[in-house]
Amino acid sequence: MDVDLPGRPSTVKTLPGVPGLGGLYARAVLPGWPRLPGRGGEEPDDASLPEVTYRAADVVADPEHLVRYQRLLGEPVDDVLPAGFVHVLAFPVAMALMVRPDFPLPLAGMVHLANTVTVARTIRSDERLEVHAWARGLVPHPRGTQVELVTEVTARYGAGDAMEVVWRGVSTYLAKGVTRSGVGAGGSAAAPASAPFTPPMPTARWALDAGTGRRYAAVSGDRNPIHLSALTAKAFGFPRAIAHGMYTAARALAESGVGRAGAGRSGAVEWTVEFAKPVLLPSSVAVSITGDEASGFEYVGWDARRGKEHFRGHVTPGAS
Repeated sequence: MDVDLPGRPSTVKTLPGVPGLGGLYARAVLPGWPRLPGRGGEEPDDASLPEVTYRAADVVADPEHLVRYQRLLGEPVDDVLPAGFVHVLAFPVAMALMVRPDFPLPLAGMVHLANTVTVARTIRSDERLEVHAWARGLVPHPRGTQVELVTEVTARYGAGDAMEVVWRGVSTYLAKGVTRSGVGAGGSAAAPASAPFTPPMPTARWALDAGTGRRYAAVSGDRNPIHLSALTAKAFGFPRAIAHGMYTAARALAESGVGRAGAGRSGAVEWTVEFAKPVLLPSSVAVSITGDEASGFEYVGWDARRGKEHFRGHVTPGAS
């Protein structure tokens, strides 16, 4: 629940570049890395989010990287940055904030609950972008503590140095079983009641093999061990490797076709996803994508054999 959530913190830390996710994951799990008091089970007297915005400037897509992403996700191979690819470019800046010693929640074991992305216009591969990331909405959750990471991507427009926000993402995470005193001033996140899931008529079926996580890791940089192999996933409590949530959401986005430039469209789009149960690999995922290009699409994915929901969301075109 958004209740008087703060805007972007005015204190800005400019990074020398977009950090590598591998090093950030290592910092998150190394036992010797400085931790906020209380991460060992004892609560701190007061938990608050870092009042800082992380910034990375002059971020430009690598053409070969873009093509690899487009081919893997089923996007057209051209000079347009898909919304999911912009997430890939920007995510390390947000993660750098999450591994700060004063970030009040442990990154290891964090559960990705949802994402909301708003794209203002088509973003081209030769544009120089700036990425800003900050945290907000530290609130109690029935299963732990919830937090939001906000990422904004800006680009120049016109002949001067004016900047406009061209992409904005809000990622919601849950630290399961973690409670912090001093949390809750911004409201309480209640688990919404949900009706039993009844699978609709599928429009597609995805056969995801055991290497799906490794292939997406190669284009996203997200080599979290839970995605790479059964052996490394078991160390974190999963029976097998699980697919990246953003892989499933980005694939549904690509198959909808909404937000592509051309035919009088601006490339503006709103894209959401809510994650229910992880996709264990290998797996057969049934998918239903319904709607039209004018009003947008609803999508949902579920276990084709057991009928359990994995994810759902919508893709809505913006003004043309």
